[in-house]
Amino acid sequence: MKKLLIICGLLFSVITFAQAQQDQGKDGRRGMGTPEERAKRNTEMLTKKLNLTEDQQTKVSAIYLEQATAMKKLRDDASGDRDAMRAAMKKSNEESDVKVTALLNDDQKKAYTTWKEERKEAMKKRAEGNGGGQ
Repeated sequence: MKKLLIICGLLFSVITFAQAQQDQGKDGRRGMGTPEERAKRNTEMLTKKLNLTEDQQTKVSAIYLEQATAMKKLRDDASGDRDAMRAAMKKSNEESDVKVTALLNDDQKKAYTTWKEERKEAMKKRAEGNGGGQ
């Protein structure tokens, strides 16, 4: 009886561990998703924040899909040079930002700028929170 309980416990542990590994995705990055999923998620977020028209949504989605695909390629081809990868990603983000801004009307541009500043502050606070306790 004792052996049976130990075997069941081990089996449960192995299944739990295997499921956790599977949830991380193919490349080991949890929660990033495919470029298509990321583009969709970003487009939906902007649609909520800026009330994008259907035409704007289509164009923004294409921009974000292009960016997410480029980011994935950069991560795959990084070959250990994190600084170069970070610089290339920053450039890609800036290019996408210019393209998205060009699609917006004046009110949307103001809201977009405000939203970007809020995100920047939130990222700064997270970075301070993670680094402050060390």
